[in-house]
Amino acid sequence: MDVPELLESASLLVPEETATENDITVGDIWDYLVHDEWEIALGLLEELGDGRSLPLEFWEKLAEAAEQLRLERSAAWCHWRCSEIRNGVIRADLTLRPAAGARRTTPISGAGVLRPMWDIGHLSPTGGRAVSIAFLRVERVPLLEPGGRATVRLVPLTPSHWTHVRPGRQITMHEDRTVAGTAVILEVHRPAAAEPAG
Repeated sequence: MDVPELLESASLLVPEETATENDITVGDIWDYLVHDEWEIALGLLEELGDGRSLPLEFWEKLAEAAEQLRLERSAAWCHWRCSEIRNGVIRADLTLRPAAGARRTTPISGAGVLRPMWDIGHLSPTGGRAVSIAFLRVERVPLLEPGGRATVRLVPLTPSHWTHVRPGRQITMHEDRTVAGTAVILEVHRPAAAEPAG
């Protein structure tokens, strides 16, 4: 499919009553599509998708359209959203340890490339701490400095490890044996149910 077909197909997956904070609807997006304003249409579809839960197919089509338009940041965000649907997502309030008290002395990228380990309360067979891995994306900022605090999105590598995690729980982030930061869980969204065979 080419870009207009992908965007048109994605827009058909958005319920008609859905609107952005600025009251932009799917009907408005169709006006941009008719006038070949594909980048604007893509950005507005992303905004509509961020406001509600839409199917994996929606984000896959947007990711492909963004790649064809060579919009790397949009493509990365759409692929991230696909991962959230497949694996679930945990939003948390993360505070990194200050550089003076931690191994990390440089900022972490907010783009979702870091895969730190998390102590979420599991024990190993020998009774020691067991950690689980989750990709980390920082909301609204490109970098999080040591000692900084931000809302983050975690996509578990193994979603079944995270089924007991609930809002209000504190977890710790590790990049080695030392604690790199602490996070308080704000929201938990489970992976989308597997599609029925057919």
